[in-house]
Amino acid sequence: MAAAVEVKGRVTFDGLIERLQEILEEDGDVADIDAIKEAMDSYTSTEADWEKFVHWDDHTYTRNLVCNGNGKYNLMLLCWNLGQHSSIHAHAGSHCFMKCLDGALHEELYDMPETDEPCGKMDPCKVSPLETNGTCYISDEVGLHRISNQSHTVPAISLHLYSPPYETCKSYCELSGEARCSAKMTFYSKEGVKVPTLEQ
Repeated sequence: MAAAVEVKGRVTFDGLIERLQEILEEDGDVADIDAIKEAMDSYTSTEADWEKFVHWDDHTYTRNLVCNGNGKYNLMLLCWNLGQHSSIHAHAGSHCFMKCLDGALHEELYDMPETDEPCGKMDPCKVSPLETNGTCYISDEVGLHRISNQSHTVPAISLHLYSPPYETCKSYCELSGEARCSAKMTFYSKEGVKVPTLEQ
């Protein structure tokens, strides 16, 4: 049975996935940024839609693969426990679209350094809250960012699309500005099933 694209006029999570697949198949090697943003905005978060992809870890945020778009993109759910945050990082030439599904997150935006060498303490040029159902976009042309759940009482969940997918990216030391290559991106779960620890 085909997944429902709309229920009582509401775009479903399956409908969002289907629309994203359509856009990225139509676009060839170039992501239609406005169309993807519009698709992400069209979905109103409903926990029952995505709860099977939710997996938590007490020590770090988790990446949970929802859909591997035939090597053209990755769609994943990130689960941010209390006080958890990413590093300051780039996106290896990829387009990154993000939607907060539950809770609230903060995005710190940084200018892209001119060098990978130490250049002193990094300060954000912009800090933006991302509330439930809010969306944002970043690429290396926009800059670097760091995402955090600043709440100590409420966890947060976000949906991320990366096109094209990438395995590693540059992360930056906040105090020195020095860049390093991140470890290979791994998934805590794939399509709702937890990945064995040795494969993470």
